[in-house]
Amino acid sequence: MAADATPAADPETPAAGGSRSAQAPAAERSHPAAASDASGDPKPERVVLRDPASIKALAHPARLAVLDEFLKHRELTATECAAIAGLSPSAMSYHLRSLARWGIITPAGSPDGRERRWKLAPGGFAIIPDQPAASAAASTLLVSRLLERQRGAVLGWFADQAGETDWQDATVITTSAVMLTPAEAQAVGQVLIEAVEALPRRDTTDAPPGARSVLIGVTVVPEKSAAVS
Repeated sequence: MAADATPAADPETPAAGGSRSAQAPAAERSHPAAASDASGDPKPERVVLRDPASIKALAHPARLAVLDEFLKHRELTATECAAIAGLSPSAMSYHLRSLARWGIITPAGSPDGRERRWKLAPGGFAIIPDQPAASAAASTLLVSRLLERQRGAVLGWFADQAGETDWQDATVITTSAVMLTPAEAQAVGQVLIEAVEALPRRDTTDAPPGARSVLIGVTVVPEKSAAVS
């Protein structure tokens, strides 16, 4: 299982390395070779989570709820995150400190210098288990909760789309089944992620009139069947 969550997706892996510590989950920053953005500056480093404990911990519903908002380039306080996740600010602070310890979020500037604000780390994060078999249960839990959130968002749109003619025309749900080798499937994933990466990165302060947050999911998964021999 590989999963990626980045402000600008990393072409190395399709959308989830390294000292170990009993106190902190295993995470490392990766260094893509010769990676740079459009300005020629080096791309920010990406955090990679590899061990089952950190993958399972990331699946906590409160953490997934606030990560959805951080991925929209929002800068949030513990109080604002608590309202999103339905927790007390003190309980939410614990989850935010955990995300910060892994390097997934980082402190943001505070306009009034009082309550700390948080934002997604510039390089985003990826989940690539060191031992997929050992991480299967944790990965399954995380994927299940991510798909539940996506399912809720998609069904919510279809249940409440009356009068949204423009967005009805823009909505796409498609599924295909094709015979591919692992290398071909990886190439397809890269193409899809790079297409999403090329889209403009905006928030509510610089988006044009009529824009709204749009959920784009990329899934390239082999069906449970024997490979051609």
